[in-house]
Amino acid sequence: MPSLVPSVGPDSPDLSAALVALQKRALAVLAGLPADALELGGLFREAGHELALVGGPVRDAFLGRASADLDFTTSATPDETEAILARWGDAHWDIGKEFGTIGARRFAGRRSSLADDVVVEVTTYRSDEYDPTSRKPQVAFGDSLEGDLSRRDFTVNSMAVRVPDLAFVDPFDGLTDLAAGVLRTPVDPRQSFDDDPLRMMRAARFAAQLGFAVEPATREAIVDMADRITIVSAERVRDELSKLLVSAQPRAGLEVLVDTGLAQHVLPELPALRLEIDEHHRHKDVYEHSLMVLDKAIALETGPDGAVPGPDLVLRLAALLHDIGKPKTKRNEAGGGVSFHHHEMVGAKLVAKRLKELRFDKATVQAVARLTELHLRFHGYGEGGWTDSAVRRYVTDAGPLLERLHRLTRSDCTTRNLRKAARLSAAYDDLEERIARLREQEELSSIRPDLDGTQIMEILGLAPGREVGEAYKYLLELRMERGPLGPDVARDELLTWWAARA
Repeated sequence: MPSLVPSVGPDSPDLSAALVALQKRALAVLAGLPADALELGGLFREAGHELALVGGPVRDAFLGRASADLDFTTSATPDETEAILARWGDAHWDIGKEFGTIGARRFAGRRSSLADDVVVEVTTYRSDEYDPTSRKPQVAFGDSLEGDLSRRDFTVNSMAVRVPDLAFVDPFDGLTDLAAGVLRTPVDPRQSFDDDPLRMMRAARFAAQLGFAVEPATREAIVDMADRITIVSAERVRDELSKLLVSAQPRAGLEVLVDTGLAQHVLPELPALRLEIDEHHRHKDVYEHSLMVLDKAIALETGPDGAVPGPDLVLRLAALLHDIGKPKTKRNEAGGGVSFHHHEMVGAKLVAKRLKELRFDKATVQAVARLTELHLRFHGYGEGGWTDSAVRRYVTDAGPLLERLHRLTRSDCTTRNLRKAARLSAAYDDLEERIARLREQEELSSIRPDLDGTQIMEILGLAPGREVGEAYKYLLELRMERGPLGPDVARDELLTWWAARA
């Protein structure tokens, strides 16, 4: 996907034209700012304070898109801001007050939806700095808009528009960098990253979201200071990584993480793949293969009403990490071959461990680990014809992850051999058709024995206990092997099994 802005260098003759185009876009978007937001600027001015729209909303205006977020910065203290917002809004909250942020909402009216409400967040001029021994930033309030902008992550986010008069403020030439598609810090990058190391992760994220390049001095500082990211909490790192992965071009951001050394500290299993040769010799290394699988999986995501609406974080994590068990399972075989036996099982454990350390929620951890474990299950289907029992187990083991597993398995075929690729695709088409046929005959998504626990106890005269569980497991296996039996046949089979067991 191309960059959202023209890709021109700082000395390019096309830069002036790109700047003009950006300014025209911004005028169109800013002219559409809600009158309520401009009124808010008037209230701050009447109280003797400055108010400016800042950061992402300003950047997005120049990119020609309206932002749902209205983030402002002000010279007012949090208490003064709260008093003004209480007059302006129908509701306000101070959940971010310790960081200088107060939020408010003005209702659009009974006939409008919540989406039409005007929601703002106003933050006192500030800076975030880290104590070398702490994982949490220390908040210090500033005294000028220019000073506040100097403490932001990149020049493209260090632009502001004063309200209500809509005066543009760009002390660090962020508009030029926006036109050139460049990520640059407004102050010395080492100072910026020392103040907030998470900005290094944001460089990778914006490379993915916007398609921008990290300028050389900023990239060099990330390389030199990559280990500083370890002072940041796992939750904040996780959030940046998630935003990167669900962006338009995650590959670009992941390459920044790996090439600068950041990944070595936040996702070390990824750069480790660069050293591992793929067993099929289809690619330079497993790292490149994993990025290709990610690209293909993204292409297979669906629209909002489809089976896997994109962007899907679980699918993308699984596509990126499905082979991380290979480094630990690599074996050099006689004759020069390489094997990675059971790397899917080892990989599932590594995935669970890493995602837990990054504080991902339990459901995401389990889903990505399960997809990693199952991603090789399909291999061999085309050669050996699966029984209906094998198809049932495939569906049952995947459970609610089946549609994601379909896409992961198809994406894992990255061979350049067109004939082989066509053969694998046809084999998976056949498997999906078989699943569809069986679904017409059976409830594949919720396979259960033909008799439940209560019926088993009545037939065998048992009280609740271990033997009931064993009988249930036996009938479930029978159901997998032979399909629906009906209660009468299942009863006969259960009695036969029980007699043999006794």
